[in-house]
Amino acid sequence: MAGQPEDLWLFGYGSLIWKPPPDYDLRVPGYIEGYVRRFCQDHRGTPEAPGRVVTLIDRAVWETLTDQHATAPPKVWGAAYRIPAAHVAEVKVYLDIREINGYSIQYTPFTKDQDMSATYQTVHTSSASDEKVPGQISCLVYIGLPDNPQFLGPQEPQALAEHIVKSRGPSGENMDYLYQLEEALDGLSEGSGDEHVSDLARRCREIETRGR
Repeated sequence: MAGQPEDLWLFGYGSLIWKPPPDYDLRVPGYIEGYVRRFCQDHRGTPEAPGRVVTLIDRAVWETLTDQHATAPPKVWGAAYRIPAAHVAEVKVYLDIREINGYSIQYTPFTKDQDMSATYQTVHTSSASDEKVPGQISCLVYIGLPDNPQFLGPQEPQALAEHIVKSRGPSGENMDYLYQLEEALDGLSEGSGDEHVSDLARRCREIETRGR
């Protein structure tokens, strides 16, 4: 029926992978294309030492930038969450608060993981199953676009790692965000890791070891 509320699909490529939104009834691993994930957004930390979190950069824009991590996988892996229509309005309010710092709403095609061994997580009383999930879904995604004031662009990896190690704030240790992201990405599917993320995590662990 026209005008009926519809379910919302949300794509998470950062903390949403391991810290999902409320009231979702289905979580599906998969990926989007045409973007590059980079730690180039101010968000986590204190005003004196703002931390770094990931955002997505349109691949065509990224290719015009100078990035010492000079390659990026063609797929940005993450998780899509289905929000039932009855909860869409309240979840959008929650997300607008959570992602308010420089992020804007975009929509992009999401492709579910074709590996049948991947985990399709249902919650509550949903009877949804893998077979009922379309192969491609239009997903809402929060992106820190290059024209937002918190966008920093690509940074020298070692300097970025040093900054992440020392940054902390109300949201916690910036390193924890990085390490949780690395673990969450590796757990999505075979080949779902991100070299940019794993290289920064390796550098941060080396810095931590030297500081002991």
